[in-house]
Amino acid sequence: HVYISDPARIELIPGAAAAIAEARAAGYLVVVVTNQSGIGRGIIDPLAMPFIHSRLDILLSGAGGPGARIDRYELCVHHPNEDCACRKPKPYLVQEAARALDIDISRSIFVGDKLTDVETGKNAGCHYSILVRTGKGADEEALLAKGVEGAKPDLVADSLGAAVEWVLSNAT
Repeated sequence: HVYISDPARIELIPGAAAAIAEARAAGYLVVVVTNQSGIGRGIIDPLAMPFIHSRLDILLSGAGGPGARIDRYELCVHHPNEDCACRKPKPYLVQEAARALDIDISRSIFVGDKLTDVETGKNAGCHYSILVRTGKGADEEALLAKGVEGAKPDLVADSLGAAVEWVLSNAT
């Protein structure tokens, strides 16, 4: 695992900011739901998280304009061995974001680079759960090909941009 505790180390995946701006322009809210076990492991200071989020917001708006922003962050800060209610693939953090932002989960799309993200979306009742090949996604897709147990994505997309494009052209 790579734990980012220094906001200066954050780098955007090419095209991510434009994809977020495009999704928001189409009326979608963008929420980050993340397991941050580095906090529970004592590797990351929880007080660093607002600075990390601010840095991400600055990078996004710089690359994708004012529409490229995150509407809400939901974090599980527990160690993976803790029996918490919020660690993905449990749906709690998705439900919390939905309550806070008045989101209809059944019309929502969950996009991530891990099979646990796909499972989170399915567990929460999202309309689509999409795996992207960026980040850890290509390795996760290889696990799918090997027949690994677990939730199957509704789509495997090359990037967040490709996922957004697919969602916008298939919106029901």
